[in-house]
Amino acid sequence: MATDLEITAKERGIKYFLVSYTDLFGTQRAKLVPASKIRTCCEDGAGFAGFATWLDMSPADSDLLAVPDPDGLIQLPWKPEVGWLPADLYMDGKPVDQGPRNILKRLIKEAAQDGYQMKTGVEPEFFLITPCGSEPADMADKQMKPCYDQSALMRRYDVIAEICDAMIALGWNPYQNDHEDANGQFEMNWDYDDALVTADRHAFFKYMTRSIAEKHGFRATFMPKPFLELTGSGCHAHVSLWRDGENVFKDKSDEIGLSRIGYHFIGGLIHSADALAAITNPTVNSYKRINAPRTTSGATWAPNTVTYTGNNRTHMVRVPGGGRFEFRLPDGAVNPYLLQAGILAAGLDGMRQERDPGKRLDINMYTEGHNLEGVKRLPLNMLDAMRALEKSSVLNEAFGSFVPSYLKLKQDEWNCYCGHLTEWERNNTLDC
Repeated sequence: MATDLEITAKERGIKYFLVSYTDLFGTQRAKLVPASKIRTCCEDGAGFAGFATWLDMSPADSDLLAVPDPDGLIQLPWKPEVGWLPADLYMDGKPVDQGPRNILKRLIKEAAQDGYQMKTGVEPEFFLITPCGSEPADMADKQMKPCYDQSALMRRYDVIAEICDAMIALGWNPYQNDHEDANGQFEMNWDYDDALVTADRHAFFKYMTRSIAEKHGFRATFMPKPFLELTGSGCHAHVSLWRDGENVFKDKSDEIGLSRIGYHFIGGLIHSADALAAITNPTVNSYKRINAPRTTSGATWAPNTVTYTGNNRTHMVRVPGGGRFEFRLPDGAVNPYLLQAGILAAGLDGMRQERDPGKRLDINMYTEGHNLEGVKRLPLNMLDAMRALEKSSVLNEAFGSFVPSYLKLKQDEWNCYCGHLTEWERNNTLDC
């Protein structure tokens, strides 16, 4: 494979390879490797000090080696002399248990042993903001209901079109780009694929979007809730499960087109939703999106209850058509690899345990949800989600030693947040 990359580099004019991995907090780490040294890198890996990134390691640990996956090669459309390579993490000759891509690959292999392949598509929303991050970059984008605003979309044509052109060149088959429900917010969609392919593309999309936005003098952010009064950025995932080339979620005889296996898979997400939130909604800021008051547009478009429905966007799981469902809980900060791994782990558990998702609800949860009794609510904050993850036997078993490592680092993050004195506290308690 190293030889193939050497040949590819010569054929495509690639001078450098960006050997990249995503750590527990979703930050992308990389080394720039000259094409002449890619053979050595593929054989030995690119060396990192794991403690220097968001991984549960110490300065005394061995070198962390990122071994590139040649099948994931993406040539940067805006800088074609560079090739991006997703990498798997190794230490002392063994895969690193807490490596997000490693976890996803292990769960994909586990599903394959039962004959299943999960295919997914993601809808990452993002804001184009000023370089300092204080406000949306488009000063004319002021509508109360800005979703699908044609003028605002076209004022950012140069950025959106360049990103879309890049996806077309890469063969991702992008099919729609739009201005979303918040001022300065956008969404871009491309075809669904195998879960690992989608995760790699999702990781690269975030890097590409930030890079192209910066090239145009803007800043792109996937922060879940950068502006309190505006709709937050979600990362909805559309999920289907396949076996022998057939979509096993599809059942034309069902009222909403979903098979028994599909209902059990959703039942797994329902069962583990509060624990999953620690992964799909991984920051303090995440809970300002899923537990938000009404925004200036009139709705948050984010769930706050653990419910499922047909074609209704006020629930955590939506089934818009036969053979697939949309998981609406994840936000823009989600780690692309942990997103797929979390869905697959919970779904496989639901199938194996034949978990019942409960009664389908078709009501408007934003206006009528408070009248329901016994409906499970999503965590109110990151600490509640972390505690749910710690107690989750399903995710602890599926993710192994990742969970205590992740929770250790997240607890430090929570403590850091709690040690921060906010202006709200001063304004409201200074004269107590």
